[in-house]
Amino acid sequence: MVALNTKSNLRSRATASRARIDEVGPLRRFSSETPETTKGSELHEISRLLAAPMRLDRKLASVAEVLPSLLPLRRGAITVSAGKEDPALSVMIETSNNAADRGLPEGLLEHIVKSARPLIVKDIGTSALFLHEPSKATRGETAAVTFIGLPLQAEQETLGALWIDRYLDDSGAGCFDDDVRFLTIVATLVGKAIKSDRELRGSDRQVVAVGSKPDEAVRESRLEQRSKVDWIVGESPALKQVLEIASAAAMTNTTVLLRGESGTGKEFFAKAIHALSPRAKKPFVKLNCAALPETLLESELFGHEKGAFTGATGQRAGRFELANGGTLLLDEIGEISAAFQAKLLRVLQEGELERLGGMKTLKVDVRLICATNKDLEMAVARGEFRADLYYRISVVPILLPPLRARSGDIPRLAQVFLDRFNEENARSMEFAASAIDLISRCYFPGNVRELENCVRRTATLARSTTIVSCDFACQNGQCFSARLWRGDADPSTIRAVDELAKGGQSPEGAHVLGVEAGREPHPIAAPVKICDPADPSCPAISPRLTERDRLINAMERAGWVQAKAARLLGITPRQVGYALRRHRVDVKKF
Repeated sequence: MVALNTKSNLRSRATASRARIDEVGPLRRFSSETPETTKGSELHEISRLLAAPMRLDRKLASVAEVLPSLLPLRRGAITVSAGKEDPALSVMIETSNNAADRGLPEGLLEHIVKSARPLIVKDIGTSALFLHEPSKATRGETAAVTFIGLPLQAEQETLGALWIDRYLDDSGAGCFDDDVRFLTIVATLVGKAIKSDRELRGSDRQVVAVGSKPDEAVRESRLEQRSKVDWIVGESPALKQVLEIASAAAMTNTTVLLRGESGTGKEFFAKAIHALSPRAKKPFVKLNCAALPETLLESELFGHEKGAFTGATGQRAGRFELANGGTLLLDEIGEISAAFQAKLLRVLQEGELERLGGMKTLKVDVRLICATNKDLEMAVARGEFRADLYYRISVVPILLPPLRARSGDIPRLAQVFLDRFNEENARSMEFAASAIDLISRCYFPGNVRELENCVRRTATLARSTTIVSCDFACQNGQCFSARLWRGDADPSTIRAVDELAKGGQSPEGAHVLGVEAGREPHPIAAPVKICDPADPSCPAISPRLTERDRLINAMERAGWVQAKAARLLGITPRQVGYALRRHRVDVKKF
């Protein structure tokens, strides 16, 4: 482990090292913009790990475990500085090359943290900064070693350092620069995660009452808050974890980014965060950014003055003004244009705006919650979404679990939707045990929204007041939403709905998206053959299979070729290699 506590016997060496910094050359400040060569899927994986509902040390350990599969590392570490009430933390990046000498001069790490600037040394063997390092001859190596050290920053605060060293190969300076830029983005994401973790734990400490046990006080407070959110139904562990994070985030004014597949209830969770916050008695205003063109979106958010455009017959306040003192939900934030992203960024940074056609600057105090089902990391990599706006809104990312990850909640939700249908239509419908069993095993790629539609459709067309399994569309070959499960646009599969409309069954060649339970879907999911959800051999749907089982299943189907297995699972070959190591799966060789 690398510690940040400075020892007296290293202070003189640190001073001497800083005096020789000029030997390396000026320190370059790399842009946080994502390079075109950086794969969005890799950034998405790291962002998902940092957004997971677990302790900070486990998040950093997960990132440290992934990095060796993405970059040619020799060794490295993620080091977090001690805060006022937070201890120092260091996580080694384990590789096959760092079993022996792992340490670095503390003066170097101290310099990176205090200067808040990157430190790049092309060949540590020729630098006076690394006099402690054994020579190449002593190490039995021939290649030069490069050092990359980057500060972990969030909101102008330096929270630690990320450093690696690697062999200098013949891949060229462009490839090396891409690695540095990639690590710069990773360091920014880690810095945001550290800042968010400290803010959340700080809010927990404020909840603790004087003279009570901290864990008990926090638990009681969370239970009391949870009882206020009666519009979110479920008791699954995945849902409880998300509610814990949402309850902690609600106690602060920190910006929250709700992420998840379509139909997971992002608007309901935004409403819950507002209801549990100190702003609960203030307005809760929401706006779907994808529903309006850019000109109308600007007017809706910022307001307009009389005569600002044709039809503006009077002054109108925007959503930011209406939400002043309260909470503003911007749904589908990933769909706004690049030009409007720049305008929105200024308001978020300064808290000031001008109405469309106006000259007066208005100050607003708004707690912002954003929601999207879009892969923002991929959008940043493609240049479709501004990196600076991404960092501004992704302060506390909350990943909402898909319905397949909370299957135990399906019967409760189905009953709620049936009760609502009965009340609206003066009916007295009820589920038979066979119907509950069937619906609990369904895949539901459309999540809660699709479940509600399924219940309403079945209740409308049921032959009696008791809904049985044969009343469901999927049991009669009439599940039209199955078309959305396919991963391609092959003309032969587009005829599926026509076949269903004629009374036929789902075509044998139909496909579903191969998505692992509890994971966000990959943006380019590989198609796999549709199968019966009750069949334990179904690799994409069956809840009986673990992530390790699905990995082995895909490898066997691909003949233990990682590239083919990656296409089956909808992930990259690097991620397959990482998963094989994480699950300790021995690769068969033929």
